[in-house]
Amino acid sequence: MERSYQLIIVGGGPAGLSAGIYAARSKLDTLLIEKAGLGGRILNAEKVENYPGFPQGISGAELGSLMAQQAGKYSLPVVMAEVQGVEIRDKERILNTSEGQYRAKAVILAGGTEHSKLGVPGEEEFLGRGVSYCAMCDGAFFKDEVVAVVGGGNVALNDALFLPRFASKVIVIHRRDQLRATKVLQDRAFAQPKIEFIWDTVVDSIRGDSQVRELRIRNVKTGKESSLKVSGVFVAVGLRPNTDYLKSLLALDEGGFIPVNGRMETEVPGIFAAGDIRAGSIRQVVAAAGDGATAAIGAERYLSSM
Repeated sequence: MERSYQLIIVGGGPAGLSAGIYAARSKLDTLLIEKAGLGGRILNAEKVENYPGFPQGISGAELGSLMAQQAGKYSLPVVMAEVQGVEIRDKERILNTSEGQYRAKAVILAGGTEHSKLGVPGEEEFLGRGVSYCAMCDGAFFKDEVVAVVGGGNVALNDALFLPRFASKVIVIHRRDQLRATKVLQDRAFAQPKIEFIWDTVVDSIRGDSQVRELRIRNVKTGKESSLKVSGVFVAVGLRPNTDYLKSLLALDEGGFIPVNGRMETEVPGIFAAGDIRAGSIRQVVAAAGDGATAAIGAERYLSSM
């Protein structure tokens, strides 16, 4: 059933939940729409060590759960649906979703990002049969097996550091000769005896039978091709924003992220963007939470001015 709200928040990760806490606490008539599960990608983090207030660290699943509980404390309503389009009609923003249509005076876009794909033969075919984008979700399926992690950033090294508790060997494949991950993660990875590195190399294809058996890899400097025997491959080559449904509404940057100003305002009045989905985000949970708070305060001021 269609219903109107003062504010609708799209996305239930740290940015969206933070915005929801601020908005609901301010007594705004607010709805949060989330397509998967409250907590966002932070749920896949084995341990978060740099979020203030948790000196011993905290699992991503627990941190996400606590944020959702806090939003629930202020009776923030949540609808599980996928937003498929946003229209502007006079002073209302119309959100078309998989569960129907919703209207709001203001919208905060906090839909985050999802994993980029390699785009190579076998990737789709072996999804769930050796190809994974989440080490915490699927690592236990590879007990005493050799697995690969493709990528060189924080996500890739976090995956690589998690997998040795199950896998007999973890091979990190990176297209450059240096990692992009933070120094502390690099130091841990280099010190882990079960982790090996293959530099200056890309995956050209993923092969197998009922499950992944090997990768065809290629050195980008020499052009030499070879095979790598593995039982699984964890892809961590970057993130892309969930903004495809916004292309007719907002001007996006070349990566598909949403440009905003310091108040999280987009070029369209009454529409804000927060967290990993916005251009210039440092993609850290603490920053996403701050973005959400900023966007909610901006939305409240916008609504007060109408």
